[in-house]
Amino acid sequence: MEKEIKRIELLVPARNLETGIAAVNNGADAVYIGAHRFGARQMAGNSVEDIKLLADYAHLFNVKVYVTLNTIVEEEEIDAVEKLIAELYKIGVDALIIQDLGILKMNIPPLPLHASTQTDNRTVEKVRFLADSGFPRVVLARELSLKEIAEIHAAVPQTELEVFVHGALCVSYSGQCYASQHCFGRSANKGACAQFCRLPFDLIDADGKIIGKQKHFLSLKDMNRSEHLEQMMDAGVTSFKIEGRLKDVSYVKNVTAYYRAKIDAILSRRTEYRRSSYGATSPNFVPAPEKSFSRGFTDYLLVGDKEGITSFDTPKSLGENVGQVRVVARNFFTMQGSVELANGDGVCFIGADGKLQGFRINKVEGGRIFPQSMPALFPGVTLYRNSDSLFEKQLARPDNPRKLSLELCFSENADGFVLYGRDESGVEASVEVAFAKETARNSQRDNIMNQLGKWGNTPFEASSIKVELSGEWFVPSSLLSAIRRELCDKLIEKHRSGYVREEMSVPCTSHKYPIAKLDYRGNVSNSLAMAFYKEHGVEDIQPAYEVSPVDGATIMYCKHCIKHSFGWCSKSGNRSPYREPFYLVSSDGKRFSLAFDCKQCIMMVNAE
Repeated sequence: MEKEIKRIELLVPARNLETGIAAVNNGADAVYIGAHRFGARQMAGNSVEDIKLLADYAHLFNVKVYVTLNTIVEEEEIDAVEKLIAELYKIGVDALIIQDLGILKMNIPPLPLHASTQTDNRTVEKVRFLADSGFPRVVLARELSLKEIAEIHAAVPQTELEVFVHGALCVSYSGQCYASQHCFGRSANKGACAQFCRLPFDLIDADGKIIGKQKHFLSLKDMNRSEHLEQMMDAGVTSFKIEGRLKDVSYVKNVTAYYRAKIDAILSRRTEYRRSSYGATSPNFVPAPEKSFSRGFTDYLLVGDKEGITSFDTPKSLGENVGQVRVVARNFFTMQGSVELANGDGVCFIGADGKLQGFRINKVEGGRIFPQSMPALFPGVTLYRNSDSLFEKQLARPDNPRKLSLELCFSENADGFVLYGRDESGVEASVEVAFAKETARNSQRDNIMNQLGKWGNTPFEASSIKVELSGEWFVPSSLLSAIRRELCDKLIEKHRSGYVREEMSVPCTSHKYPIAKLDYRGNVSNSLAMAFYKEHGVEDIQPAYEVSPVDGATIMYCKHCIKHSFGWCSKSGNRSPYREPFYLVSSDGKRFSLAFDCKQCIMMVNAE
């Protein structure tokens, strides 16, 4: 019995059209992008026209384009959301990533809907409910382990599971963070997160004793699960998602190319898995994710380990560890390490005061490194390169275009010649040209092969060329170039006109929601969402925090635990020398109490 083929997708963020095209050229199987409104990153909005241009290009390679409409919707926004969805359907996007389940009650075209991680998808019961509600795909919470992912897949094997594999981490469960709204009036559920979790705090105990001062106690390292991709496939993951709709184009190029190579290496020996798009990519750099923005890397709970997930010293990019300082002189220093620094590199370190400091290198001579201005270095301090000038120059070069392999056959008919082409996705076309046949003085084969192999910056690349002629006919280079260009145009048009988008209407269902009561964490902000939950058995529905703030509410639910970070986890048997409750105090004097649900292994941050 043959194994079932499972399509594997590398899903890449796009801040804008330029970044989206770069994602496609560097190996994305799908791209997600925000429209001009209703995306969970307000600063990453795009016009419908630009999204159409991206879709037109991506669909040449069967690369999907998903649009993020993953904010909660206010009552007065319902008509605007319906209108935007109709426009996105018309331009050919492949699916919408949504948070607000009121969208299921809207009058919308049959676009597939993916349940955003903002819908807090961490249990079998929740994912099964969403699958039964008509979602073909669910984006799982970042906090889930391989075991938990496999359990969800076993419960809903027909539902596609999308899982984050790389990028910045929210410390709270997505969709369950109200800190930005509480402190700054900027809702994360409306795409305006103020990054409360990256701020410095004092940590004090119930007696006012300082446990830690001005540290970033809620800041996590960045995710990197590149060493666990095959395990994730086997656990049931369909789509591997890179975070970063605010990241620049060089970040997207680098990280996309890196994961493309890692996934392709697995697919080359696991024939039951296959890419979900077509076309070969050939980046003009060697991808290295440590050279792009990162706070250090963690696989983040994938194998159940909480060690090394935090970045208390700084929320900024550290980059790659390049060595330790050996000697400090008046205007230069030397270092011990295997990495060679270069003029223009950006370097940083954690200073004696515990703060991140950075500087730029002016020149390097014979092991001596001269900064533009001498920082407060000291022997033994670890240096990190957070800007590799030579690597950035490589990334700044224009991308090599993505290429569909093309089989060509040049033959003849009664009136002239025929060029037929069939690419790797199965799209085929032919061009016939009338031309009087004359016997050539010299062999034409080499010139025919040469001219028909010139595909330049088009989406195609000749993988084989057959020449089937009954005689040694004279074929001018100009004719060969003309029919090659015409074939290219025909193939592109066939790709665009023949692209088939999956369509799916929202079913009318009444199955029970996993719980009967919803408080502010249900994020219900409009009458359609209210009606949806009532139809599914929810009896008591409270409005979203953004609609009706709750005094003393829990504003964050975190798998990260400060007690664990200090070695005071109750499961370890080590007791804290400080008296609870603990408090975080921000620079502006706001206090937040911490509570610990050790049974569920969750830390809660509460508004005071």
